[in-house]
This record gives sequence, C-alpha cells and structure tokens, in this order.
Amino acid sequence: MKFAVEYISFFVIQVDGEEGQGGKRCKHYQTLDGDDYTESELSSFLGGEFTKTAKRAAERNPKAEQVPTKIGRFAVEPGYELDSNPNYNLFARLRTAETMDLYMEYADSLVQAYMDTSAIRGGAVFIVRAKHEKLFDEPFIFVLKCDFEQKIARITDERSLLNKVEMAINAKNMKSIMYPHMPEEGTLEPWEIKIHQSSHARYFEDFLKYVEYEKSMPEIMNEQVLGFVHQYIEEVYENNAEGREKELEEVELWACSEQRQLQEKWSHEQVMEASSVMIEQKPDIEMKLKVGHMSVKALLADFGDRLHIAKVDDRYVVVIEGEDLMFDKGILPVELLQPEPLQQIVDKIVRKSDED
Repeated sequence: MKFAVEYISFFVIQVDGEEGQGGKRCKHYQTLDGDDYTESELSSFLGGEFTKTAKRAAERNPKAEQVPTKIGRFAVEPGYELDSNPNYNLFARLRTAETMDLYMEYADSLVQAYMDTSAIRGGAVFIVRAKHEKLFDEPFIFVLKCDFEQKIARITDERSLLNKVEMAINAKNMKSIMYPHMPEEGTLEPWEIKIHQSSHARYFEDFLKYVEYEKSMPEIMNEQVLGFVHQYIEEVYENNAEGREKELEEVELWACSEQRQLQEKWSHEQVMEASSVMIEQKPDIEMKLKVGHMSVKALLADFGDRLHIAKVDDRYVVVIEGEDLMFDKGILPVELLQPEPLQQIVDKIVRKSDED
C-alpha cells in the first residue's frame, strides 16, 4: 500500500508554558509539491508513515473506553449534506485545491484551527495530500503531528562532544489524522475520519468539534445492564415508590464504582437470561473478577458453563472447569499434584470458615 505525495505543508508550533497556557506561535516553513518532496529530507523522515496510518486498525465500537485510534463521523443536522459540516470543509478544500498557493492557504487554515485547542503542545505539523498509487484517483489528506523531544543532544566533534538540539522531533509517537477513512483496501467512507493519538489525550477531539464517535463496547454493555436492572426494579417495586427510589440510588452508586462487589440480588436464572441477550449480540464479551488477591479472566459466555460462582458459608468460591490444566514458564511443585475430589475442597473451606 503506497501513497504518492502531491503536496505537503510543513509548520512548526511553539508554545510558551505547559499545555498551551502561555503564548502560542505557528510558523509555516515550506510547502512542497510531489517532486520536491521526493528529493527532500522529509521523504526519508516520514518514510512509511502514510502506509502505517492507513493500515492502523480501528473499531467503530472499541473494546475499551480510552483507545489511541478512533473512527469519527462528521455530524450534520437532519436533511443537510456533508458540506454543512465545518470540519469536513477543512479537509474537502485541501483535497480539491488546484494550486500550491491555494493548498498552502487551506493548510494554514487547518493548522490555525488546531492552534485553538486547549491542550496543544509544541511540535511539527505536516499537512499532506497523497494518492494511493493503485486503488483511487481521489486523494487522501494526512495530518501528522510530532511533539518536540526533550533533552536531545547529538555528537559533534572531539572538542565540543555534544551539541544541544533545540527543536528535535522524531516519528516514534506521531499523532495522525487520515481523511477519508479507508475501512479496507478499495473502500472509502467519505463521512468518516480516522484519528490516532495518545489514549488519554483529546487534542483531535477538541480540534474536530463537529465529529462524533461511537460508544465503546464497555459503555454499550454498561447501558444495557443498567437497562435490565431498571426494568427489574420497576417490576419489583411497582407499588412501592419509596423502595424504588432507594434502590435506584443504590444502583447508581454501584454502577459508578471502579471496583464493585457481588450484589447478591438476582437468581442464577435471571443472570443467565440477561447474559444470553448480551452474548447473542457480542459473543466475545470479556468478564474479569478478583477473588481476594487472585484474578480471573474469562468470557461472559463461560459463566454457568465452564465458570461457576458459589458460596460456602461466608466465603465465595469460583469453580473453573476444563479438559486440561496448563502452566506457564517457571516450574512449580503444584504441577505434580494429584487433584483432590471437589467435595474434599468444599469440606476444607467449611472447616476454615468455622475456625474463622
């Protein structure tokens, strides 16, 4: 997957103070056409960044709430077209600019909009228009951002030894925007844009104010579980407004907690019924839990089948079953064990509970 650069504009952003709290300045260094770019040092510096950006995987509904790569969709009012979205127009103008001067003007407009973000950091910004060499006649727009590296020095000669580099950049942690999104080779989605940045950062979300992002799978699942819970509360407390209000308050506190204890409210059958609805939609939903200091990672689909949760007196017991039992590196004596019958283990837990 190779891209041929048509135009590239190179800007440097300098910020006084941390996270853009001081003054901000932007300088346009150069705009090059494809031929000049090929002969420049930028060509070797950016290297395979376009291919890497295009191939970087992203999900519309990511598996975690904070992920570095996201798919956004331009937001428009009902009945309006894409060109009513100001963020889309920033990229559309760059794609259709007929002269280098126009391209430079539109690139400058995009960088100036990026300068208005609240947490901007200094660095180099490249606004690139490039065509896929085989698949499309329509160009892509890449926005590549490199932050300045701290405490960078280079070896010079025997006398001075080191020379401090004031504005050093590298491509290691490069942030990027790609428009239009290419879900797979040969397919373009003009309504979508792909961004890549640190998972905790929101630089591009702040910059692209009129782009929306789908909810992550944990958010979707949380909403669905809370829907089940609210339905259950409405049925149980149908004629008890005070009890219903109290239960809803408890549920809200439970749902907002980072670590949640077993609630012991629903029967096994109720849990299996709610779980089956979610598993049908997404079979690979993960389930993680801790028993004391021990962690268990499984699929929600394993619950009630290969993973069982029980209670022996006042102690929780997690039973995991399978055809084999494998160990990782580092040989331990337990690997030589002849397993005891399960009932003997239960008897031990009962005795331990009585002693406590």
